[in-house]
Amino acid sequence: QVQLVESGGGLVQAGGSLRLTCAVSGRPFSSHVMGWFRQAPGKERTFVAAITWNGGGTYYADSVKGRFTISRDNAKKVVYLQMNSLKPEDTALYYCAARFGAIVASSDEYNYWGQGTQVTVSS
Repeated sequence: QVQLVESGGGLVQAGGSLRLTCAVSGRPFSSHVMGWFRQAPGKERTFVAAITWNGGGTYYADSVKGRFTISRDNAKKVVYLQMNSLKPEDTALYYCAARFGAIVASSDEYNYWGQGTQVTVSS
């Protein structure tokens, strides 16, 4: 089993920054693809970003490209999502997720999920 715990969410003004952290425990972390997803009230969960097991490859949703950066530290067993130039439409519950295999954007392909951390961006 893999356990994921997100932190770092909060309330920020538009244009501000936040860094989310996902702490991982359980099965070997270094072999997993890690992803971030988000879900706004009344909407479906959507892909934000993902990173390969060694950090060599990253993939972003068009809506966050150039503003968000995903990274990981396998020694510390954490994944980060640095969010800059935040917009009110970034307001959502942000989830960390893990899977074996290739980097993908579909939430159905991820096996392990955290409980989420709330990000609220005021205008």
